[in-house]
Amino acid sequence: MADINYEKARIPGEESGIEVKYSVCDICTPGSHCGLTCYVKDGKVIKIEGTKEHIYNKGKLCTKGRANRQYLYRPDRLLTPMKRTGKRGEGKFEPISWEEAIDTIAEKMLRSREKYGADSVAFYSGYTKWYRFMFRRFAHVFGTQNYGTESSSCFTSGVLAWQVAAKSYMIQDLANTDLFIGWGTSGYFSRWPMIGGMERGKARGMKVIIVDPRITPTTQRIADLHLRPHLGTDGALALAIAHVLIENGWVDKPFIEKYVHGFEEYAEYVKQFTPEKGEELTGVPAADIIKAAEMIHKSKSACITESSAPLGHHRNGMQNYRAIMSLLIITGNFDRKGGQRPQVHSFMEADHGYSSVSREEEFMEERFPHEGKPAVGAKRFPLWYNLKEDMQANDLARNILAKDEDSVKVLFALGMNYRMFAQDGKYLEAFNELDFFVNVDLFMTDTCKYADIILPACTSMERGEFKSYAGGYVWFTKPVVEPLGQSKSDAEILTLLARKMNFDDEYLCGGYEKCIEYVIRDLPYTIEQLKAADHPIQLPNPEVYKWGSTLEKGLKTPTGKLELFSELINSHPEWNLDPLPTYKPPYSPDPEKYPFLLCAGTRIPNALHSRLHDMPWERHMLPEPSVEMSLEDADKYGIELGDDVEIITNIGSLTFKAIPTATVMEGEVYIYHGYREVDINSILDGDNLDPYSGFPAYRSAYCNIRRK
Repeated sequence: MADINYEKARIPGEESGIEVKYSVCDICTPGSHCGLTCYVKDGKVIKIEGTKEHIYNKGKLCTKGRANRQYLYRPDRLLTPMKRTGKRGEGKFEPISWEEAIDTIAEKMLRSREKYGADSVAFYSGYTKWYRFMFRRFAHVFGTQNYGTESSSCFTSGVLAWQVAAKSYMIQDLANTDLFIGWGTSGYFSRWPMIGGMERGKARGMKVIIVDPRITPTTQRIADLHLRPHLGTDGALALAIAHVLIENGWVDKPFIEKYVHGFEEYAEYVKQFTPEKGEELTGVPAADIIKAAEMIHKSKSACITESSAPLGHHRNGMQNYRAIMSLLIITGNFDRKGGQRPQVHSFMEADHGYSSVSREEEFMEERFPHEGKPAVGAKRFPLWYNLKEDMQANDLARNILAKDEDSVKVLFALGMNYRMFAQDGKYLEAFNELDFFVNVDLFMTDTCKYADIILPACTSMERGEFKSYAGGYVWFTKPVVEPLGQSKSDAEILTLLARKMNFDDEYLCGGYEKCIEYVIRDLPYTIEQLKAADHPIQLPNPEVYKWGSTLEKGLKTPTGKLELFSELINSHPEWNLDPLPTYKPPYSPDPEKYPFLLCAGTRIPNALHSRLHDMPWERHMLPEPSVEMSLEDADKYGIELGDDVEIITNIGSLTFKAIPTATVMEGEVYIYHGYREVDINSILDGDNLDPYSGFPAYRSAYCNIRRK
């Protein structure tokens, strides 16, 4: 028997000198943060696997998570603080000490506050999100409401829609439902753990409707009914389904009478959305619209999951979302088993089963500067500001370029990526108008090249953080390796600045663990106990939601009921918004000149925005910026696989490689975004924004195509 090379085989133990340590993947949303099993030798991670004992991923990792070692050791990792020596955008910097960096940043921010007021400084968070509860308080203690995040374009549109209807966000009860409606759900490419729940549901007899313009593995493997509306017409489809439900008396009348406000006005409005009209507006056959309504009617319970990206990224996005969720309200699938239930905030905008003893919201709101100027975007997007009280970052470039007394002069950002904004060249113009700009990141991004000072952050494997998961599971991770170079955690950077600026706040000055102690002080575990565990541990007696309890207590809406007709919106006619979930088609600047619907941001399993395209394992799966189009359109324009195709909008044009496919409908094109060498967001109209949420119309823009 041959001798075993323990090191080559990556076998941990004394023979190999390899240790096994545990962390989390924070490449994508904190709603996931899967467990990582890290094999470490000589202070370096040599192998990564999914943690079998982890409550969330149970040993599995997606393609992005599998690449964490490459992510950690990317050649372009920032390793020292740097200050700009050339023009903005040139990328010329020289290393400086942390002391000089912190002194300079603090001095610039304090000087701007003294000269122009606290609102002249804005604070922005991109990825990741683990420190945000601390960062929001930081902005407030500084004295400004100008705190914003990438949630200006992600997730929050759906939250606002539910807040309008119920004053609380809602989540689906997939485990117990009879009918699961996946609206814009592509679980094999995004939110992969949901696929397991869908497959288990199918095994017990659950029916599935998937709403997606494209044919995907989810529509092929999971759906009993696949509805394919044209981009941006989801609201019209929902209203047409509602028409069938109401016309046939397939609604829960006792529930409506007791718990719903505005049903009469809503029912009158949906009369115009017959199945035939729905087919005309959406392209979904009238027979399928009727079938969907029948499936809802025959189900004892129904729930809807959505992604606030495909639904929110339209000029009519939030109203579409309201129309979709109204289907649950009129059928009584609200606050009932198998339907939708309120999500009570435990930690990181999620319900983890200990909301009654979490103090995160209290921590974030305690120092809110109520007497300060309303945040950037408040005037332009008043509903957003009324419900969110954050800066709407899609209005930030306009604010800076206005160069008036309300303009931001200094920007401090953690992980800012200007390429996430529509017509993102405006943000480069805005950066050039700033008095001072700081960006904290892992890598030398194109955004960093415009900063005056860059600070090096570290990954989740180089720091510890508090984590929690559904079912009352909590954990405090530990670093598996030392931070590379001089990199520091985002939270440590905030603490250094808070101390330097003499913040009157013992928690921010005390550091991340001091802040977490505030949040979890009523939990039965200390930070040290949580650190001692290798995996998340469950709280004793985690909260179990009591169905019907929210309705029993009464909702916090103006009427105390579920509002199909929003009295909040109705009470502000100056907002020029509709109280009902009305439908408007996607906006086209010139239908004849730009006849194609364009979806920018189609999900692929190997990338998340632009964060992974510089990693070989991920990039090789789709190395060239590409556009998908129907076989019919490809034939009409003489386009074949791999041809150069010019995408033309009212802002500009770019060239992509063609992928003709039978999965796409005629008249629509889909572009995988995040390739900085061909940045589709740069030619999307930055003013094509949802007036309710401020979200950009990434997924129902208009364009033309031309074979080059």
